[in-house]
Amino acid sequence: MTLRRRQFLSLAGAAAAFPFAQRTARAQAWPTKTIRVIAPFSAGSTVDVVGRLLLDPLSQQLGQTMVLENRVGAGGMTGATMVARADPDGYTLLINSSAHSAIPAIFPNVPYDAARDFAAVASLGSSPNVTVVAPDKGFKTLKELVAAAKSKSGGLTYATAGVGSATHLSTERFRVSAGSRPSTCRSRACPKR
Repeated sequence: MTLRRRQFLSLAGAAAAFPFAQRTARAQAWPTKTIRVIAPFSAGSTVDVVGRLLLDPLSQQLGQTMVLENRVGAGGMTGATMVARADPDGYTLLINSSAHSAIPAIFPNVPYDAARDFAAVASLGSSPNVTVVAPDKGFKTLKELVAAAKSKSGGLTYATAGVGSATHLSTERFRVSAGSRPSTCRSRACPKR
């Protein structure tokens, strides 16, 4: 059976609300006011787009307004810190990516504990990464790209969504697996040469 996009989003929204519904049966009515959803990445990012697609049906189901705010910076730490410091009343939520669990391994002084300060509510999906190369480079296969990266003393230049992002980490993992040297990575997250 194939689900259409709208059906999938409706089901995902319902699944995201289910854990809250169980808790509200035992506690006071929830929600009674606007729910802030913090996306720690820029508008147009995968996290932002998924959040915006899910919030409308979820908001309708809950009968309460949900507002998505982009609080970008520090590989997602800015927004996550904001949520970690918010009252634990269910009115400030974080929608994040796999970067959330990677941040402590990348940055030395994370102002929150990713495991202790957050409670997972729902997985909203997964997103593949794709390697693209400008046509004028002449690479027709991934094998040709890897060979070129190995032959260059400085490796190849690549772009990602930012330090600690899923695209950054998966590209570094690919680079290491391919045996290519780091090139233009200039952050603390880059491997030592």
